Amino acid sequence: MLKKLIVATLYTALSLGAIPATALDLDAVMALREGSMQKLGFHSEPKEVSALPFADLDGNEETLADYQGQYVLLNFWATWCAPCRKEMPALDALSAEFGDRGLTVLPIATGHNPVPALKSFFEKAEIKTLPLRVDAKGAMAREMGVLGLPVSILISPEGQEIARMTGDAEWFSPSAQAIMSYVTDAPSSHDIEESH
Repeated sequence: MLKKLIVATLYTALSLGAIPATALDLDAVMALREGSMQKLGFHSEPKEVSALPFADLDGNEETLADYQGQYVLLNFWATWCAPCRKEMPALDALSAEFGDRGLTVLPIATGHNPVPALKSFFEKAEIKTLPLRVDAKGAMAREMGVLGLPVSILISPEGQEIARMTGDAEWFSPSAQAIMSYVTDAPSSHDIEESH
């Protein structure tokens, strides 16, 4: 009886947002930030993300809601942005390392990015695991407060923004890998609900 009461109280608190959806120890995760990863700022409260669609190169639309249930490292970039191009191989390596551990690295080319230029860049940079997605009119980026590129946003399995970085980073550095290991191993509200 007591266990059912605790579970009911926990479930109610989660649904009302009284307990953070993702149980991250902010001090612990912040301590893992070194080098360029120090620019990654974790929010004390999760933030809503855009519901606007983006598309693959065939025009098939998706939204961030399609990725709920996993962590997403959303990266807004453009082919004309030198820092964006510089960090893409590291994002690809991060995707290869953490793709089966509950992290999807999702680069979205925002604004004017001709499809041949996108394909050419991915081919020349030998990008193997990352999907090609576009926000052709930049509407999604604007709604999410992206003012410059690149911008990387970490989204929880519940579909909320939990961290953000403006500028490029060494996304496959030991620090980046330690952060992603910590985050993907942290319990989410999905895990809590499934354990009861």
